[in-house]
Amino acid sequence: MRLPLTLHRLWAIVLKEFVQMRRDRITFAMMVGIPLMQLVLFGFAINTDPKRLPTVVFDADHSAFSRSFVASLDNSGYFDILPPPDSVVAAREAMAIGDIQFIVSIPPDFSRAVVRGERPALLLEADASDPSATGNALAALANLNQSALQHDLKGPLVKLNGGSPPFEVRVQRNYNPEGITQYNIVPGLMGTILTMTMIMMTGMAMTRELERGTLENLLAFPVHPLEVMIGKILPYIIVGYIQVTVILTAAHVLFHVPIAGSLPMLLACVLVFLAANLTVGMMFSTIARSQLQAMQMTFFFFLPSMLLSGFMFPFRGMPHWAQVIGEGLPLTHFLRIVRGIMLKGNGWAETWPNVWPLLVFMAVVLTIGFKRYRRTLD
Repeated sequence: MRLPLTLHRLWAIVLKEFVQMRRDRITFAMMVGIPLMQLVLFGFAINTDPKRLPTVVFDADHSAFSRSFVASLDNSGYFDILPPPDSVVAAREAMAIGDIQFIVSIPPDFSRAVVRGERPALLLEADASDPSATGNALAALANLNQSALQHDLKGPLVKLNGGSPPFEVRVQRNYNPEGITQYNIVPGLMGTILTMTMIMMTGMAMTRELERGTLENLLAFPVHPLEVMIGKILPYIIVGYIQVTVILTAAHVLFHVPIAGSLPMLLACVLVFLAANLTVGMMFSTIARSQLQAMQMTFFFFLPSMLLSGFMFPFRGMPHWAQVIGEGLPLTHFLRIVRGIMLKGNGWAETWPNVWPLLVFMAVVLTIGFKRYRRTLD
């Protein structure tokens, strides 16, 4: 009678699986690489309490009181005081691009009003398009009007110290005054969905032909490798625009997300982003030997894109090395584009700094993929 389980037969099957793992190096690398990537990203790169946020101060008073307030901002750890531009208008333009997070305006009669007990008001403008990036900083700001001038209000002015705050900080939340998280998340979902689906669909489409043997039919046609790549990409661009239409309609109808900027310009930027992701998928298809490998490589690219782009966690809260990696990902720049157009009403001048990195990324990946396809088809 044959036993249903024997150690030597079981061990033979186990060895066979290890041999298969060794042969399938891409899958084995993903099994090891993805957990390590998650450990590194979640352990070192993710920070939900961003500090040293870029801040400019327009001090029209130039008094000891105003300097004490600016020093208290800097000492809080949440504000990084930068040299101010030429005007408040220029600072607001820099905020629209994303270079500045806060703008502080101190009136010219600030110190005189404090001495008179008039409780003057300072204006702090915040880029509130991402509420999670500014929430803790604004919370820390709530106590500064009470403690910033403690060392200055002495002698005859001691009566102003210890009671109600000697001045008021008025916060103006630009682009998202009510701090609605959907205004930030829903436009970002467009980028994450397009990244996942475009790369996966194109990567699996080419490897599917390789598995079924239909790739050999391309060799019988008088086609150029570049024609093959573009012909493969165009149908998925149409599919991508269908997804964009659904997402924008849902964002406006269901979540009431505003579209403050130009819709045609947004759709034009979507085309660049789609092309960049599709070229990544085509490049992956030249490396993967099966649809499973193409899917694994897609996830390996999608994970850092989602975590390091500023979609889930504040971009400025990450360490410098993580920000450098994030700047090289298409999703990082597209999130700035779509949020800037929809929430801030950005025009072409504010959008271009995030468009040209997508074009450079697409050119580099397209060149790599073209060389690999040419080697395959030739």
